[in-house]
Amino acid sequence: MPRWTRSQVPELREQFPRVPDRIWRHLQSIDEREFATAVAGMAVVVAAASADGYRTGGRSAFYQWALNGFGLHGLVHLAQAAVVRGYTPGSATSPLVVIPFTLWARGQLRRAGVLCPARPRHVVQGLGLAAVATVATHVMAGWTVGRRQTPPRT
Repeated sequence: MPRWTRSQVPELREQFPRVPDRIWRHLQSIDEREFATAVAGMAVVVAAASADGYRTGGRSAFYQWALNGFGLHGLVHLAQAAVVRGYTPGSATSPLVVIPFTLWARGQLRRAGVLCPARPRHVVQGLGLAAVATVATHVMAGWTVGRRQTPPRT
């Protein structure tokens, strides 16, 4: 992702001139180590949600929110690719892994009678969890690789 971003930002800046420069600068500043650390952090979030889902037989709200967020993040990747009219990171794995797994897992939960019905608030909860986890793992990654200031002690 960092290599793709660095090579594509000049073209994306032209295509989307209303995006603030600080966003483009931040995207270009994420290196491979920071990105890998953020992905590892996200793996911890997904593992925690999966463990909670296993522990509760799929009934866990945290698990179902994370599952919804996982599938919806796949749709976000496809939407990004559509907007830029080309490849973006995640646009290959989303239709091959992310979306099929989400549909399969939701089907398993439905058959087990534990799936919460998909309502607009569940979409918001899933996207909200995915957004918070994304921001939190990137902030943690920035601190971990020493690129950002250490968080204040409380």
